Amino acid sequence: MIPVRGLTNENVAILGLGRSGLSAARALREGGAIPVCWDDNPDARARAEGEGFATRDLARQGAFDDIATLIVSPGIPHLYPAPNPVVAAAQEAGVPVDNDIGLFFRSLVLNGWASHDVPPRVIAVTGSNGKSTTSALIHHVLAHSGREAQLAGNIGRGVLDIDPPGDGGIVVLELSSYQTDLARALTPDVAVFTNLTPDHLDRHAGMGGYFAAKRRLFAEGGPDRAVIGVDEPEGRFLAGQLSEAPGDDRVIRVSAAQKLTGPGWQVFARKGFLSEYRKGRQAGSIDLRPIKGLPGAHNHQNACAAYAACRTLGLAPRVIEEGFKSFGGLPHRSQLIAEAGGVAYVNDSKATNVDSAAKALLAFKNIRWICGGLQKEGGLDGLTEGLPHVVKAYVIGREAAGFAMQLPGVEAEICTDMQTAVTRAMEEAEEGETVLLAPAAASFDQYDNFEQRGTDFTQTVLALLDDA
Repeated sequence: MIPVRGLTNENVAILGLGRSGLSAARALREGGAIPVCWDDNPDARARAEGEGFATRDLARQGAFDDIATLIVSPGIPHLYPAPNPVVAAAQEAGVPVDNDIGLFFRSLVLNGWASHDVPPRVIAVTGSNGKSTTSALIHHVLAHSGREAQLAGNIGRGVLDIDPPGDGGIVVLELSSYQTDLARALTPDVAVFTNLTPDHLDRHAGMGGYFAAKRRLFAEGGPDRAVIGVDEPEGRFLAGQLSEAPGDDRVIRVSAAQKLTGPGWQVFARKGFLSEYRKGRQAGSIDLRPIKGLPGAHNHQNACAAYAACRTLGLAPRVIEEGFKSFGGLPHRSQLIAEAGGVAYVNDSKATNVDSAAKALLAFKNIRWICGGLQKEGGLDGLTEGLPHVVKAYVIGREAAGFAMQLPGVEAEICTDMQTAVTRAMEEAEEGETVLLAPAAASFDQYDNFEQRGTDFTQTVLALLDDA
């Protein structure tokens, strides 16, 4: 646990008692603060009370009269589309609003750090797509190389639940826009920006607000090194803002769409080969094509970002390559779950938006595509480039018919539920084809989350294969 510093004997309100909220309450208590908790869910309040925490309805009049700070869980809006009433009350009372990420960065430096020969460091990863895989890949490579590493944030453990890092220890954080937008302290040693595509636009009042939330990690965080994906205009803009000159190697530009040139530090992937250039000379390369845990151009972009982050820590290219080879991928993210009769079965349930689904389609050929769900704003036009790879679509979800009508030139079968879709795809799949779950939609019309949807797909495939 990382005890929270600077709030000893202060009343600190916590809104939302899920994983991050309860973790913050424990860390605040450990640091000498007095947590005052609230959640609209009575079961969540009961769990907090069971751990000895006081609860208070923070929406009542005068609730913030004795509160020093309000800590808000990531899912609770603080500005757009409208502030949560409790957050609005805190702002009206002049009470600062923060989150567990802000508490983490203000509290990470512990008294024992003076004895470290090599100070611990933090790598923070943000972006629209690929940040989970990039974070997990960095952590995997570090652990594989024998370095002390912990994975936390939007993946793995809550940031305040981790152990205080030891001598030379590395903390790898995946940070969503919800987390970077509100944190009052952001001081990573290395910050990574994977890419930017439309997502969470209602929460950020459009693309400008969404990008601004991501940009805070760099503009306000002031990392020693910044790894920036430059395949979108926002990434190129950010890299330019952070660079003092073309050869400024504090900024590492990353691409999976083009060869990068110039006097600076670049890592890019073309035709399955990763290349690193520094000052115009090649410094390393990896053949990514045989690495099963990193299929497709989108995963090659993740590999480039992870490679660059690991290189900032002094790892050799061959050491990073060995780590890549043993990386099995993350559940629900281009996860190969079975191969039978020459057919591959891939679970990419995390492809909840059009951009990530399009990248999944481009990663494979001859696809039996299971898609559909709760469609997001913007339509399905972004899938166009990947549709020629689709042999047939098997559409699930309550709006399956409407979804299917937006797939021009693709044979589509309305299946509605996962069992039907998997059964039909398996019946028709031929050797050399891939049965791919990449929904291009949210899961909430039929499932609690994308993990539950991916697990249903996985279990259905394995059960049908066992019966075959």
